[in-house]
Amino acid sequence: MRNTALLLLMLCMPAHSQSLGVGTQPTAQMLQAWDIDIRPDGAGLPGGRGSVSDGREVYVKRCLACHGVNGEGGPQDRLVGGRGTLTTKAPVKTIGSFWPYATTLFDYVRRAMPFDAPQTLSNEDVYAVVAYLLHLNEIVAGEAVMDANTLSKVVMPNQHGFFPSEH
Repeated sequence: MRNTALLLLMLCMPAHSQSLGVGTQPTAQMLQAWDIDIRPDGAGLPGGRGSVSDGREVYVKRCLACHGVNGEGGPQDRLVGGRGTLTTKAPVKTIGSFWPYATTLFDYVRRAMPFDAPQTLSNEDVYAVVAYLLHLNEIVAGEAVMDANTLSKVVMPNQHGFFPSEH
């Protein structure tokens, strides 16, 4: 019985894979849509800009339901606080305590947020919400405006807490 089920699965996979586009050559447009990586030094950051105050508005509309008021956590992860806890028995890993680069935060938000509709925020909205989250973590001032130039200059509290692999 087990061998029969395995054989049926193997016979069905190619047809199912084709219906999903597996094995199909991606178009240049498909590749470009995913070629959006941002490096720690800021290489790859797009145009646009966003302020802390604009970020507060984006956060309330798109982030608050999952991450709570002021990023203290909700059904999803806490985003604020935790500084000085990484070496304790109960580390609190947040943007302000753990993340090494502000550019990585931009990259993550741009790719994966909001959870129910990833890659739907404009570059301006991503810059704004990143500015707001950096402000909530006391990394940038309330008047801060983030763009490719200013974001790549932000020094995160745990920037030196990561070391390159020695492979």
